[in-house]
Order: sequence, then C-alpha cells, then structure tokens
Amino acid sequence: MDLFSRSWTALRTAVAELPDKDFEQPSGCTGWLVRDLACHLIIDAQDVLITLATPAQAEPTVNAVTYWKVQDQPPTGEDPLDALIVRLAAAYGEPRLLKFHLDDVGSAAGRAAELADPGARVSTQDEVLTVGDYLSAYVLEWTLHHLDLVAHLPGSTQPPPEGLARSRATLEEIAGAAFPTSFTDKDALLLGTGRRAPTDAERTELGGLAAKLPLFLG
Repeated sequence: MDLFSRSWTALRTAVAELPDKDFEQPSGCTGWLVRDLACHLIIDAQDVLITLATPAQAEPTVNAVTYWKVQDQPPTGEDPLDALIVRLAAAYGEPRLLKFHLDDVGSAAGRAAELADPGARVSTQDEVLTVGDYLSAYVLEWTLHHLDLVAHLPGSTQPPPEGLARSRATLEEIAGAAFPTSFTDKDALLLGTGRRAPTDAERTELGGLAAKLPLFLG
C-alpha cells in the first residue's frame, strides 16, 4: 500500500509540474495527447474511490496479478470510453483545470487508499479481491501511465525505481517468464506491453518469451 501511494504521488506530481505546452504533446498511449492521459488519470482516481467504497463479502476471485486480463489487440482509441476521454479532455480548455481536478480527486483517492484496510474485500469489474491486492495491481497502472506521460518529454521525472521494479515483477508473473537480467525495468515494461518494439538484439535475448509479447493489458 505504501508503494501505491509513492507511485501515485509521483505520477500526480509529474503532471502538476508539466508546463502548459506539454499537454499538447503526444503521450505513450496510442491516439492520446498528454492532456488526454491526464484526463484518464482523473477517471482512474474516481475508479479507485468507487472501488474502495464497494465492499464485498464473497471470496476473492482475483489477486494483484490475475486482476489483469491480457487482450488480443492494443487499444485503438475507438472504444466509446476512450473517445469520450478525448472529448472530455478538450472540454477542460486549460491545463490548469485538468491539474486542479486531478489534484483534487487524486488526493482523495490517495487518502482513501491510506485509510483502507488491506485485508478488506472490494468488488470491481465483476471481480472480488482484497484491498491490498487491488492497490498492488494499481502500482502497475500508475507506473505504466507515468512512462506514457513522459514518453515524448525528455528530461521529465521518471517513475520511482521501486515502482518500476514491482511492475516488472508483476508483468513477469503475468507473462509466466522472466525478462533477461540485462534489460532495465523500464525497457522490460515498455517492450513487454508493446510500448516499443524490441531491437534484433533484444529479440534474440528474449528467446522464447518474444513469442508471448507484447502483452496488452486491460
């Protein structure tokens, strides 16, 4: 839960520190500008608040790893919710309004996470899991989106090293195999989720794992 807070705080801080011009730059998410990604983070924060306020009594059906579903295809931007986020982000008009809303809702989500009982069960997306597992799963979400945020912004603050390491470990569990030790955590995440293509040398190092990649998570 501490890692959730550190990863989320780092991501929100990175958005808050961006100059206005950077909101019109492309993000690492296909079809989304940085402003669209910032708007998506507001929705994510709302989802965290909703889930933490949706207790469940049933036995857990997923954990921090199986919470993630591997999709056949990457997002195209044509999903109705994805398209809505682009329109909503544009409606904000000014980056300062996006920053304000993300700070407002994001801070509340962070406080709710800190106050939550990690052993309690919650329900989301027709699944049940413990709060601890839910927040652990979101470390991967925050870390990947932090990489998306700064994908085309050289010099911007990168995700916390401990968040990168945990996210790599989670992705390796999802893949059922470890990435080569020569890969940095960042490169393992970018390659593993299709955010960049491997070089010929990297593909050789990946060996049999290359056939399983990329993993499109949803």
